[in-house]
Amino acid sequence: MPKTAEILEIPATITERGQTTVPAAIRRRLKLGKRDQVVFRVLADGAVVIARKPAPAADSDPVLATFLAFLVRDMAQDPTQIRPASKARLAQAQALVEGVQVDLDEALTDDEA
Repeated sequence: MPKTAEILEIPATITERGQTTVPAAIRRRLKLGKRDQVVFRVLADGAVVIARKPAPAADSDPVLATFLAFLVRDMAQDPTQIRPASKARLAQAQALVEGVQVDLDEALTDDEA
């Protein structure tokens, strides 16, 4: 039988300046060190999730990163809108790439970089 995840609940006080300290137990659980960043996600039901913010990859695309951040926010705000793709949409996507061969190890040419 799978082990159930332990829920860790620790109260914290908000200062007059709107600040708080991330409790040591939370920092340990999230493996946070000095200068690490966290993100707060407010879910549709009002619950707030705090998570370690991943370090950006050196070769990350800022436009793609912004789009992915938008998707994360959108899914967190209304998770009921997440639905699997229909069989018709999947068939359409498969038809669009039918016969396309891609070598992921092949180096990009100058016009593709």
